[in-house]
Amino acid sequence: MPTRRFFTANQLKAIALVCMLVDHLWATLVPGREWMTCIGRIAFPIFAFELAQGCIHTHDLRGYAKRLALLAVVSEVPFDMVAGGTYFYPWHQNVAWTLLAGLWACHCADRCRTAATLPAKLPPLLGLLAALLLPGLLLTDYGTAGVVMILLFWLTRGGGWRCCAAQAAGLFVICQYMLIGQVYLVGPFEIQQECFALLALPLLWLYNGQHGRKSKPLQYAAYAFYPVHLLVLGVLFMAR
Repeated sequence: MPTRRFFTANQLKAIALVCMLVDHLWATLVPGREWMTCIGRIAFPIFAFELAQGCIHTHDLRGYAKRLALLAVVSEVPFDMVAGGTYFYPWHQNVAWTLLAGLWACHCADRCRTAATLPAKLPPLLGLLAALLLPGLLLTDYGTAGVVMILLFWLTRGGGWRCCAAQAAGLFVICQYMLIGQVYLVGPFEIQQECFALLALPLLWLYNGQHGRKSKPLQYAAYAFYPVHLLVLGVLFMAR
């Protein structure tokens, strides 16, 4: 783990939002520039890391879940416009549903950890199983792999070189074997394009544990960025 850490949570989120925008520009208005979607792979690990941190530190888990649920509902039509070029596209759901499932998975895993008896562990275990399976069944963005990634960052929240090594190994396995995309030949090996997500790790390892400036307008703007930029890109994409 680096000894000099200077990225706040707000700064990491800003980096993730920019990377996401670059990726969505590639998917809609600027096709053919593959480097843009490679940069886009950096976004989700940062969101997964920040959600895991939020699950640990929030004093209102229910409120956090409500905000994610509202974001998921509001974002669905703009996401459909980008993903399918139509106002209703049932074959792919937006990433906020995956984040909501990841939050529930972390909560269930924590309840399972603290439950004193096996019967008490059963309900959170079932909740954890549902959180893992439903995103895959409902075809949410990143699906089950996204929830596993969030759990990875929740489980490795302690810091230290062992946690860094576990994050690197776990993220590689998720990107290489759980996600499907463009494949690059590196010598005799086939490497998934999703493995560019590992470039997010040095940024996460420079996280200083601070939230940064706390502001309600800033918080709402960060939430609004996802559906608003999708709506703008979707309108332009469908108008072409």
